Amino acid sequence: MIDRYRFLRLGLLGLRTGPLLILVVLVAVVAATTPVFRTTENLGNVLSQTSVISILALGQLLVIVSCGIDLSMGSTIALSSVVGALLFQDGYPASVVIVAILATGVAVGFVNGAVFVWGRVPHPFIVTLATLSAVRGIALWASDGTLIFGMPGAVQKVGSDRISWFPISYFVVIGLAVLVLVLTAKLVWGRWLYAVGGNPEAARRAGIPVSRVLITVYVLSGLAAGFGGLLVAGLTNAGSPNYGELAELDAIAAVIIGGAAFAGGRGHVGNALVGALTIGVIRNALNLHDVDAFFQLVVIGVVILLAVEADVVRGYLETRFRVAQAARQT
Repeated sequence: MIDRYRFLRLGLLGLRTGPLLILVVLVAVVAATTPVFRTTENLGNVLSQTSVISILALGQLLVIVSCGIDLSMGSTIALSSVVGALLFQDGYPASVVIVAILATGVAVGFVNGAVFVWGRVPHPFIVTLATLSAVRGIALWASDGTLIFGMPGAVQKVGSDRISWFPISYFVVIGLAVLVLVLTAKLVWGRWLYAVGGNPEAARRAGIPVSRVLITVYVLSGLAAGFGGLLVAGLTNAGSPNYGELAELDAIAAVIIGGAAFAGGRGHVGNALVGALTIGVIRNALNLHDVDAFFQLVVIGVVILLAVEADVVRGYLETRFRVAQAARQT
């Protein structure tokens, strides 16, 4: 029984550290086979290309931990960037443009949370699928379906400038990651979030304000999408009504690759960022090897399936581990 207990514990440890180990091995292999990958310029490109995915992954992580999903983040990126471009065209200063971009994300997130909670919709998939379409439609209508060029210098700086080889956009990622880590690991709200995701009915009976937690989760998800819109606006120097869908799917993939459970109640900030970097490294490596862009989608899909299967195995091992632990203590 002791050997079995130790075997299960090692198996769980391997699965929990798996995302980071996979990233380390992946980086080592790519660096060994493609010398260009090791250059600081290319590493800066990986971080820059991954920054939007990473920010969206932080917001999506909170939603998935709460046992939900937010399909509207890509559309929110599009609308927020368009709003910023329109305000800049009308002569508003950078401070107003930045606040408006972020506020657009918060507004969409609040609508998602409010409709889901107060409208008693069975699942957030339905709500966010609706806002995905509605928000994208508003972005296309407001922009006449075309790019709106022009952004304040401050927005362009955040989105595309670098300090040496390190992109400024990734400083934004680091700052938001620290904020989400504090929210989830240091505050009572974080314990409430995991409790709601693990068992909402039990959380409600324990006196946790489930409705407020869920609305806050979607507001934060919308804020993350707003920051994503800010980086996209700076990177493209435009309001981009058609941007965001692939980035959102990559963000969901990053959270799953990072070990979060779609059933809710489990997920970590660091692993979500590791998942985003994994996707960024895979895409960069395939580009360096001149792999067809369509095949890249296949590779990412296979990686997601493997991550989901790892989650299934982890759940099985956790159940066996608890049984072995109880038997060991008797």
